[in-house]
Amino acid sequence: MAKEQENKTRGVFEKVPGSGVWWIQYFDTEGRRHRERVGRKSSAITLYQKRRTEIVEGKKLPILRNVVVIRFEDIAKDALEYSRSHKISFEDDQIRMNHVLAEFGGRPADAIRPRDIERWLNGLKRKVGKEQVPLKPATLNRYRALLSLVFRVAVQNGKVPTNPARLVRPRRENNAVIRYLLPDEERKLRIAVLEKCPHHLPELDLALNTGMRLSEQYNLTWEQIDFERRLITIPRSKHGDPRFIELNDSAIAALKTAQKQANDSPDVFLNCYGEKLSNPRAWFEAALKKAGIQKFTWHCLRHTFASRLVMAGVDLRTVQELMGHKTIQMTCRYAHLAPKHRLDAVQRLCDTRETQETGATTTATSTLEATATMQ
Repeated sequence: MAKEQENKTRGVFEKVPGSGVWWIQYFDTEGRRHRERVGRKSSAITLYQKRRTEIVEGKKLPILRNVVVIRFEDIAKDALEYSRSHKISFEDDQIRMNHVLAEFGGRPADAIRPRDIERWLNGLKRKVGKEQVPLKPATLNRYRALLSLVFRVAVQNGKVPTNPARLVRPRRENNAVIRYLLPDEERKLRIAVLEKCPHHLPELDLALNTGMRLSEQYNLTWEQIDFERRLITIPRSKHGDPRFIELNDSAIAALKTAQKQANDSPDVFLNCYGEKLSNPRAWFEAALKKAGIQKFTWHCLRHTFASRLVMAGVDLRTVQELMGHKTIQMTCRYAHLAPKHRLDAVQRLCDTRETQETGATTTATSTLEATATMQ
């Protein structure tokens, strides 16, 4: 292993192992990558050192012909194919990629630097009313993750040497505030759904009783549901592994109702035309508006599921499993919603102290009684 490391020279590589044809790679002062085919390894090392010296001295580098320029849009296609095969959030990646390509699409992939990505992320805004406001940290992190995926796949395919997105620090997300549905809000929301779109009530019930992610719920097929075992199987979760979702009585009832409306479709949730429903935005936002519920999204139903479990006394480890969280840290955001559990923990100090004091008193009384008997 040590011998192999000694034989490696920075910027000098054999493009096809065992071919005996060596290449050099270097970057000029503008960050542009240059590659040259040389031949023997010794000649490649000599030429690489020469080019590095020329760059330092500011000399004009030779213009090389037949150099294939790999543009960002080329490696973006590979990343989308990877996303289609491995991620349940492929549709989200597609939407975000349109914005990414508008900025980086025609640029040489190996010329994109971390500072370019940072500058672009800082400039991203969305329209709120008549104003343009910066995107939230969580949204910026999703864009950063997509860029990182593009370059990671490209590095694996040998199309670029590095992943510049890895050097861009993720934004700090504020996950402290958990928005969940209050009982009175749920009552108003149910009334609004029943009045405007009763066909969609099973979707609301299933979300509140399973905590399924939006993409999991709206890609659900009847093949994934086992009514006998009361179980939904998600073949590939957000983290790439299968996920199993238990069904309580309310969830079973919601699915049975949806099944009556399915019309032999393989998809569980359909629109009014009997076609697969990709998301609840149209009917859900209208129902929220009618119910007068503000600052609430579909994802808040998932928060509601977890919050109610914790407030019902379910331990955090079980909540983690039911939510499909990769780490317990994600679930700990709901810990403050279990005041009784925490109060019981500190109350044990009082119980212990009372026991100790009672024990001490009993011991003292017994001693006095024994002494009196002896006298």
